[in-house]
Amino acid sequence: MALKGPTEEEMRTVLMPLMLSGAKMLDRHCPKCGSPLFEKDGRVFCPICEHRAKQRKAEMEGIEERLMEKLNELANSMPEDLAELEKHLRVMEKIIELLERYRKLEGGE
Repeated sequence: MALKGPTEEEMRTVLMPLMLSGAKMLDRHCPKCGSPLFEKDGRVFCPICEHRAKQRKAEMEGIEERLMEKLNELANSMPEDLAELEKHLRVMEKIIELLERYRKLEGGE
């Protein structure tokens, strides 16, 4: 499924500044999103796909930070009741699994 081309906001915040910086808009389009390709300093690239990838990465980093905060919060508040402790530990295991999956997706650990 191909993503759609640049939104109006992306045209204002990504494409226009790029053109003003001296990048050259090419007559070819990105096979992934359909946006015009650009060339700058000998490099041909799709600024929209790069912009969206950066946004996704920032969103994922925010998720990782929230998961780590929750994990720390749970680790610092262990209940004494055995049944509650068991539930607590299961939740912590799930959070750790999610963090490991995220890191594998990002090419880390």
